[in-house]
Amino acid sequence: MGRMSIEYVRQDKMRDLIDDNNLLLLVISRFGIHFGFGDSTIEEVCRENNVDCPTFLAVANLISGKKYSGYEVSLKDLIGYLKRAHTYFCDFILPNIRRKLIEALNCNDVNDVAFLILKFYDDYTVEVQNHMKYENDTIFTYVEKLQSGQSTGRFSITKYLATHNSSSQKLKELKDIVIRHYRQPNNDMLNSVLYDIINCENDLISHSEVEEKLFVPAVIKLEKEKAADGKQLKNEASGNNNSIDVLSDREKDILKCVARGMSNKEIADKLFLSIHTVTTHRRNITLKLQIYSTAGLTIYAIINKLVDIADINLQ
Repeated sequence: MGRMSIEYVRQDKMRDLIDDNNLLLLVISRFGIHFGFGDSTIEEVCRENNVDCPTFLAVANLISGKKYSGYEVSLKDLIGYLKRAHTYFCDFILPNIRRKLIEALNCNDVNDVAFLILKFYDDYTVEVQNHMKYENDTIFTYVEKLQSGQSTGRFSITKYLATHNSSSQKLKELKDIVIRHYRQPNNDMLNSVLYDIINCENDLISHSEVEEKLFVPAVIKLEKEKAADGKQLKNEASGNNNSIDVLSDREKDILKCVARGMSNKEIADKLFLSIHTVTTHRRNITLKLQIYSTAGLTIYAIINKLVDIADINLQ
């Protein structure tokens, strides 16, 4: 790892990336890219495999410790990458490590430390599977709904980030326990499984970095865009591109009364005004907001938090 010191670019040959960092074999596989790409460039290989090239470059550069910022990431491609990584961890590497652990350890006695090591590993595996299932079922579904404009409730990606971790810490603990405390005369198989654990630990750390440094920022950007779109839609629905500040305090008071279904006389009595003054204010409100119906004024008042929907008589 290290011949190519600068960041990877579109014109680099895909095979040179692997020569530079063989861990990128996993990245290539997780983007669904087939081997046998010969001397093709990164851009050519991505195009042939329908992969977003900037997203591939962002991930490859991040994992290789190179400059990864400045790329416009495709959430669709990144989610596909992360899902394939989850399948690799849950269906391949973690079960494979378990098989090798059983072979390397003497688990005949349930009171033996070997049995406890295996139980520790099994509990850890369940945690990882649950974590990745949550991401697949909840986080990725949330993003897909957000992209398509569906309702997502009050969930936000920052809530996920607050509790996110790399899932690698317990593997490190297991590795340290075995190295420091487990004694047996033949270490060949144990060395092999420890090597797999170390690789898996590093892979999980890199996986977590992709989520935190590429996926989460891209989702936050999408959330902001959708929030801005939502505000624009509300303004368009009310027929007003100005803020609530275009109304005077007295006009806001009258608008609140209108939204609550009060007549001009009732408004005049409540605010100690003449009916003529109320009528004039209502005309000014209508002209400023370009909203001509009572129903439209009511919706505007609710959207701009002048009244609570619970206070509105909907009959």
